[in-house]
Amino acid sequence: MNFLQTILPKAKAARKHIVLPEGMDPRVAKAAFLLASQNVCRVTVLATPAETAAACAAAKVSFDGLPVTVVDYTADPLADRLAAAFYERRKAKGMTPEEAAKTLRGKRLYFGNMMLSLGLVDGLVAGSIASTPDMLRAAFHCVGTAKGIKLGSSCFVMDLREPTPAGEGTLIYADCAVNPCPTAEELVDIAQAAAGSCRALLGKKPRIAFLSFSTMGSASHDLVTKVQQAAALAKTRFAELGIDADIDGEMQADAALVPSVGALKAPGSTVAGHANVLVFPDLQAGNICYKITERLGGATAYGPVLQGLAKPVNDLSRGCSAEDIFGVAVITICQSL
Repeated sequence: MNFLQTILPKAKAARKHIVLPEGMDPRVAKAAFLLASQNVCRVTVLATPAETAAACAAAKVSFDGLPVTVVDYTADPLADRLAAAFYERRKAKGMTPEEAAKTLRGKRLYFGNMMLSLGLVDGLVAGSIASTPDMLRAAFHCVGTAKGIKLGSSCFVMDLREPTPAGEGTLIYADCAVNPCPTAEELVDIAQAAAGSCRALLGKKPRIAFLSFSTMGSASHDLVTKVQQAAALAKTRFAELGIDADIDGEMQADAALVPSVGALKAPGSTVAGHANVLVFPDLQAGNICYKITERLGGATAYGPVLQGLAKPVNDLSRGCSAEDIFGVAVITICQSL
């Protein structure tokens, strides 16, 4: 059973509500149909009547009789309520009420994100047409980051072809898509968000390894020092916040994942050899590693899953299929629990 099949029953049982802003895309129309017809969740699609008709015709689907609501973001009265709330969020940045109203009626990503911000839906999935920078900008402006976290980030859920030597079939890799060169403090934000992703998506206690080319001081370099500082700061923050997770580092990937190596290089560590969350020192390392794990190791990579936000928002590849959108929606639902 793959990762999505594992979490699908939990998503269905939650009976959540997802907004799909890019309703003009036939792939989105088909995904909305799949989600609703399989009783995964309620769906709101943002589209004009003409967009809805064209997208459904191209996808060969109908929303009749399904828990799908189509909202015309350009004309629906809800835009006034959303614009007022958006103005309150952004007035300190110099936004006027008129600019807020124009944004909400002209940009469907902002309309959807403000629905999420006000609790009218439980999660948002978009990006089949919108760029990642546009996705992130709307999410940060409308939803913001989770309490205690200053930095939004991402993770990949790596569904491995073969389990790790410690028996882990699925790992969390973070951050592999958003932050190019995080500081030690920002790595702590990434680790905290990844711990939440681990619990929400894997249902396991996080065992977090801060990765480097050094294990417990075996090498000396500024890059190693940054990771050492991050691990120390993370232990302090997690203890202060009462987050139940094991944390250690710095350590090399083999020490993190192979029990015999972990026992040799980091004796006494509760993480070494048994990590299920890998925090990479920078985007280059994370992105390279997830692609190697996927392409040479035969793993299935789900993501990038956005994390560290106050409410779940997820980005799509612009080459995604309707089935991909369905899968990301299922992940988004689980993040909302």
